Amino acid sequence: MKKIIAGIIISTLTLSLLIGCGAAKPNNKIVIGASVTPHAEILGVAKDVLKEKGYELEIKEFTEYIQPNLTLESKELDANYFQHQPYLDNFNEENKTDLVSVASIHYEPLGIYAGKTKTLELIADGATIAVPNDTTNEARALLLLETIGLIKVSPNAGLKATINDITENPRNIKIIELESAQLTRALQDVDFAVINGNNALQAGLNAATDALAKEEQDSLAATTFANILVVRRGDENREDIKALIEVLKSEKVKAFIQEKYQGAVVAIFE
Repeated sequence: MKKIIAGIIISTLTLSLLIGCGAAKPNNKIVIGASVTPHAEILGVAKDVLKEKGYELEIKEFTEYIQPNLTLESKELDANYFQHQPYLDNFNEENKTDLVSVASIHYEPLGIYAGKTKTLELIADGATIAVPNDTTNEARALLLLETIGLIKVSPNAGLKATINDITENPRNIKIIELESAQLTRALQDVDFAVINGNNALQAGLNAATDALAKEEQDSLAATTFANILVVRRGDENREDIKALIEVLKSEKVKAFIQEKYQGAVVAIFE
């Protein structure tokens, strides 16, 4: 009798679990990591549009560049939005990760900003210029300094150029490598600083109006350093990711970028 009752109980529990599984609603939440500015702000617009499509977007903000990729790799995020392709390539190589881009959304011109010296025309021999210290953005900064005629960089260095690849420095410029988030705070202590677009925005600086020189929209940098939506390899064709891409490339998001950032952030999708 006890065996019969036990069998009935087990059968009932099994049936309940099967019914429960069948009745479970699909998980429509997308968890995405992003830099505070402008990425999380852009995603805030996408969030409202995604809601109309039946998806809930949870945005987790990060203030540095390492954790968003590590957290995505560990499956705590579904996607992230904060970086460009050269940075992702370098990160994958150094950390043995397999993260991939699924969409290019916008471009942030990197600019050189005045510190103790207010114009490039007044730059003195031995002036100090702070640049980002991560591999791809340092190369990008050095190429901008080359474009305005301050230094020359070995053409063989490419997007991995560092201060060791400077071949000509006639003004004896002292280049100081700093973590990207520290650059705006260092402005008062250096003559100039080359600052990433998002870090400049967070400090109230706009590359279109405040930078003494910047990467131009028709430059190679506009495509090379486009900010991308990134997922784990294998998740590229998920329906929720496709919906997120569609929304991020919508006219509503494009209009927001144009109105909000006035050239400091440029949408690169049609």
